[in-house]
Amino acid sequence: MKVILNDHVEQLGERGTTLEVKPGFARNYLIPKGLAYAATAANLARFKEQTKSWEQAQAKEKGEAEQIAGQLAGVELTFVRRAGEGDALYGSVTSSDVADALAERGLAVDRRRIALEHVKRLGTFTAEVKLHRDVRVPITVHVKPEAEKQEPGGQA
Repeated sequence: MKVILNDHVEQLGERGTTLEVKPGFARNYLIPKGLAYAATAANLARFKEQTKSWEQAQAKEKGEAEQIAGQLAGVELTFVRRAGEGDALYGSVTSSDVADALAERGLAVDRRRIALEHVKRLGTFTAEVKLHRDVRVPITVHVKPEAEKQEPGGQA
């Protein structure tokens, strides 16, 4: 089925690209989500009509993303977690933890925009915050061990 992409679709193409996709993919995913139109003359005219307002909206979105990126630049987060043998954590540090830590600093970022594998070891890792298709910011994540507690009357 021939479609016109209405937005950038990862691993498929940019806005305005006309391409052939499987009919089920177009009917069940692309068209219902507004990511594409069926490639007809009427839809092509509608697409050209909407292009100017779309470009203005994208420029505004990118400007806002760059402003937030300026605030996120150089941010380093430190998480203290309990760890066992071989520096393995008794849990993990996830993108939700990073989003919560950023929220505490007054920077609201959706956890789905943070690319971080589940961290299951102590160390330093890099998370990437995808604010816009063209704006990505790296954040350094440090995972440190919880301080050992001395029991009263215990031997040291």
